Amino acid sequence: MPIAIDGITPSAQIRADIAAEGKPVLLGFSRGKDSLAAWLAMREAGIEVVPYHLNLVPGLAFVEESLKFYEDFFGTRVVNLPHPTFYRWLNAFVFQPPERCAIIEAAQFPEPTYQEIADAVRDDTGHPGAWNADGVRAADSPNRRMAMVTHGPVREQLRRVSIVWDWRIADVREILARHSCPLPPEYEWFGRSFDGLDHRFTDPIRRHAPEDYQRILDWFPLTDLEVFRRGLQR
Repeated sequence: MPIAIDGITPSAQIRADIAAEGKPVLLGFSRGKDSLAAWLAMREAGIEVVPYHLNLVPGLAFVEESLKFYEDFFGTRVVNLPHPTFYRWLNAFVFQPPERCAIIEAAQFPEPTYQEIADAVRDDTGHPGAWNADGVRAADSPNRRMAMVTHGPVREQLRRVSIVWDWRIADVREILARHSCPLPPEYEWFGRSFDGLDHRFTDPIRRHAPEDYQRILDWFPLTDLEVFRRGLQR
């Protein structure tokens, strides 16, 4: 059963209100359980979903294959763009050898904000002013609950909405099971969707998807230091 916070509209009512507007809604789609639940919840409410995915490292096969799977599963194209963190990592020379630093600095990579990306997706897909939904849940952590209490799930000025904000993990699992919607392969490797370059993510990728690990090294060559630093078997 969803949680309740005094003064905050339940997510079921939020979805009903947005569905009544009759307009498509963007979804920041991480391929994780919460964004999948958000997509399914909006689909059940009769909301047309325009999903977009932000790639932490371009060209990873396990990411591309799962995106294709979900495009087929939902029957909808997923807009796939570089994640702001990708540019931030490059600009900060994360896991870069010295000889690359001058080249990266000269490139002057932009660091777009999430709002700028959402606006670009709105423009590209022809949905100006569309709501931008996410799967953020208050029950996920104390910080997220506090943010929900402080800012609320609906931020009209940003056109941003946490569409399943009051769901518990049991609600997420229930809707995934009801629609027979599988999680991406990373959940078997490290229990969540791909979210960083530290050993919690890169070591399982190295073992389960060595070609994708090499792709990570192509972009961030010194990621291998995570292996050596922890004495993991290469």
